[in-house]
Amino acid sequence: MFGRRPFLELLALNALGAGCSQAKDATAEPLKIAAAADLTLAFKDIGEAFEQAKGKKAVFTFGSTGLLTKQIKEGAPFDVFAAANQTYLDELIAAKAVLADSKRLYARGRIVLWTSGTTKVELSQLSESKFSKIAIANPDHAPYGKAAAEALTKLKLWDTVKPKLVYGENVQQALQYAESGNADAAIVALSLAINAKGAYSDIDDSLHEPIDQALGVCEISKQKSAARDFVDYVTSEAGRAVMKRYGFLLPGETVTVR
Repeated sequence: MFGRRPFLELLALNALGAGCSQAKDATAEPLKIAAAADLTLAFKDIGEAFEQAKGKKAVFTFGSTGLLTKQIKEGAPFDVFAAANQTYLDELIAAKAVLADSKRLYARGRIVLWTSGTTKVELSQLSESKFSKIAIANPDHAPYGKAAAEALTKLKLWDTVKPKLVYGENVQQALQYAESGNADAAIVALSLAINAKGAYSDIDDSLHEPIDQALGVCEISKQKSAARDFVDYVTSEAGRAVMKRYGFLLPGETVTVR
């Protein structure tokens, strides 16, 4: 039969073990990453590489940058935010929702015109009658959609093409509209078109404002050290090698297609 002292020692050991278990559980909590929809494919590979290198799992929520910005402003519990345009990240930094010293530029985005066929189509052809529906991301809250609208306007195609436009909630949905046949063409991110079956033509980046993309650590994060590790990994040599395969280039870089 246990005496009182051994019994108390056993309780203490159990409490210590529970405390260690809770600390371990906290460490095992995955990083929650809010990311622009154009990162859907690239960040899948980045997440796997990061977990292998750092032993930390990352889970992703993809969507339009504008809507994710709104959620983070309202207190959504993300650890990292990767925006499709750094102006949204700057907006969150000003609101003290993202740590200013964690901001890193990870790419200058490119838009392309994608169709499901094997022949490349140029923007000027979108005025033709065979293109009755053209998908872009909603310009009101998606940077790639805004860039698409700017390019069409610069080429004086906006008034002709606008009645044909089908808006996706984000750039990935815009591509899905065209892939499914619900649109005849889509203006989307190079990072998504690279891995889609079909053909795409580059759109001159002088036709729209630069899509400078940045990411940073969210103020609300309870894992700021691990979140900084993720940000650093994306912009490291290993991370850049992955990102470049999907067309995410910094000024002066060239693309390496998968």
